[in-house]
Amino acid sequence: MNVKIAKEAGFCFGVKRAMKMAWDKLEQNEDGIYALGPLIHNKQAVSKYEEKGLVTKENIEDIPNSKNMIIRSHGVGEKVYIDAQKKDITIVDTTCPFVKKIHKIVKEYSTKGYEIIVIGDSKHPEVIGINGWCSNSAIIIKTIDDLDNIILESSKKYCVVAQTTINSELYLKIIDKIAKMTSDIIFNNTICSATKVRQQAARQLSKEVDCMIVIGGTHSSNTQKLVNICKEFVETFAIETKDDLDTESLKKYETIGVTAGASTPDWIIGDVITFIKNL
Repeated sequence: MNVKIAKEAGFCFGVKRAMKMAWDKLEQNEDGIYALGPLIHNKQAVSKYEEKGLVTKENIEDIPNSKNMIIRSHGVGEKVYIDAQKKDITIVDTTCPFVKKIHKIVKEYSTKGYEIIVIGDSKHPEVIGINGWCSNSAIIIKTIDDLDNIILESSKKYCVVAQTTINSELYLKIIDKIAKMTSDIIFNNTICSATKVRQQAARQLSKEVDCMIVIGGTHSSNTQKLVNICKEFVETFAIETKDDLDTESLKKYETIGVTAGASTPDWIIGDVITFIKNL
């Protein structure tokens, strides 16, 4: 059995940075270090941090005053920073720099009177955070069909940004249709470069193998997009760890491709590859 690994797989720059910042804070052995929402979309990795002392809370109201609070790489809305200041909470801001850039764009153009359009999933924490920088007034578009239910007024100005992990091909289709709906519009391609490269690598590898294994959290947006890309070309198995692999199903394949989402640690990828090679 031959195993091929995608050229780009696993932790991206933003996640590596966030995980290191959080771990360094935990290493200081300070009491009461909280994370506002799961640190990353990988429960195995989050468990390691919680064993180290990290406490995960979904709402800032549940975090005691004068404590340390980690803002995860997905980022949060402006209100969280205001509320943290009121509660004398010390922020450890691990927001990905690419996401921070989107926050600045949205804040700037919203202040200038532009309507904000976000191409992404309204339920994803990154998009929720982005929307929080324009008073939660953004038009959010997940699919090209969503545009059929939206009217863009000629009297208004629009500014478009994208969730960093959105499928690049879908993004191009959506902005092409938006461009035909109004003229006073500014487009900002804010898809993370690492996301583009990872998707391209997965697409290419899918054409060279008999099946694909995509490793990542079930709640990870970029992982699920990799799954959908690979499925276009070959049978694809989405797993979180090696324990999710179906040994009998894999034995019929001669060449297996492996890729992983941006929130998947190297040790989980290594476990999967070792398991496959030992079949």
